[in-house]
Amino acid sequence: MTERPIAPSTLDARAAYRVAVDRLRTQHHDLQVEGPIRLAKRTSNLFRMRDASRMPCLDVAAFSGVIEVDPVARTADVLGMTTYEELVEATLRFGLMPLVVPKLKTITLGGAVSGRGIESTSFRNGAPHESVIDFDVLTGDGRVVTVTPDGPHAELFTGFPNSYGTLGYALRLRIELEPVKPFVALEHYLHHSAADAAETICEIVQTREHRGRPVDFIDGVVFSRDRVVITVGRFVDEAPYLSDYTRAKIYYKSLEQRSSDYLTIRDYLWRWDTDWFWCSGALGVQHPLVRPFLPRRLLRSDVYWKIVGFERRHGWKFGWDAKRGRSPGEPVIQDVEIPVGRLAEFLDFFHAEIGIAPVWLCPLRQRSSDVTWDLYALDPEMTYVNLGFWSSVEAIPGQREGYHNRRIEGVVAELGGRKSLYSSSYYEEDEFWSIDNGVQYELLKKRYDPQGRLLDLHAKCVRGH
Repeated sequence: MTERPIAPSTLDARAAYRVAVDRLRTQHHDLQVEGPIRLAKRTSNLFRMRDASRMPCLDVAAFSGVIEVDPVARTADVLGMTTYEELVEATLRFGLMPLVVPKLKTITLGGAVSGRGIESTSFRNGAPHESVIDFDVLTGDGRVVTVTPDGPHAELFTGFPNSYGTLGYALRLRIELEPVKPFVALEHYLHHSAADAAETICEIVQTREHRGRPVDFIDGVVFSRDRVVITVGRFVDEAPYLSDYTRAKIYYKSLEQRSSDYLTIRDYLWRWDTDWFWCSGALGVQHPLVRPFLPRRLLRSDVYWKIVGFERRHGWKFGWDAKRGRSPGEPVIQDVEIPVGRLAEFLDFFHAEIGIAPVWLCPLRQRSSDVTWDLYALDPEMTYVNLGFWSSVEAIPGQREGYHNRRIEGVVAELGGRKSLYSSSYYEEDEFWSIDNGVQYELLKKRYDPQGRLLDLHAKCVRGH
């Protein structure tokens, strides 16, 4: 069999990558300081607040870009700081996409693999780390190692997901891709109870069909206790019309306004980014008198992040609310995974005690039952439903800090679920390590970061260092 010739641009990219690795290792070695180091990243999608401004930083600007897309093998060789927006642009040129494309454009591939990513293909493709073939990691002790499922660093392959950069940073990843069609046909189905919605999800996950049609995508929105919309999507070659939710129209509102829709594959993948799901409403950009004057370049999640970051630094809104006697409330910003059979129980609790709406839901099933992902182990025979909710609730006088978040964490545990650590967490340390496999984490930490140059997982994700 004749090997496919390597394009000169790919050879140049690989050579540039090797140079960047050498420079990064030198930079790491030269940061001879006590305490942890971190990445100097230009984007972040972490909701938890932490002050890392005084930590020494590694400049990883050179680790953004796509080295190669192989349309025959259906793989992509990608640098770790590459955003999914950049990656998708590169793969769509070949009629391909990553197996899971997280919902916001500026999530990086390395971030999604070391943290947690999910989207509407997760019922059949799992999470982003499940489509990784191999990757290079800068470990805490300054080595750069290539990690594969069956190589000398196999324990890091299964332990890297959910480590959030506390074991090392992914510099390059080779991932699987899947073919796409130009358009996605959507159908929105209203359910009047969470139990009915769970039944539909189970049917679709098992058969990958709904009402006699194939299903390539599935997610949904809980608008209220008796209004749950399940959206199924399928690839199509032609579309009788196309909707545009990148300017005047707002995608999440369309779920209650129409029963079917058509989008280009690109617009489908980024349907949630334009309005940060629905959270852009808190910034006033959904107001009908404001929306027509906003250019598309401002209707993006990374722009909203800059606004939120500005407020966190200066606290103008907080001060204004305080003058008017308004309580800041308790931020409740979480993603949790609940076994589908216990979805109705969780939402009963959630509606009664938390009261946030809307709530995003997205089915998830581990892609292969042959792998155990050590720091975020799920039952491979079980379907889970991810629920995302991002708002604030009224603080209860006399209750400890994070009361509502702690209640959610407790109920999730009672129902056999898991919680993503990208947002605010309140676990006590013993409880945290019992959930997140502290024994295996300690072994990995000793092997790949013995001097503690990187934060440990509890310090980073709970204590907010």
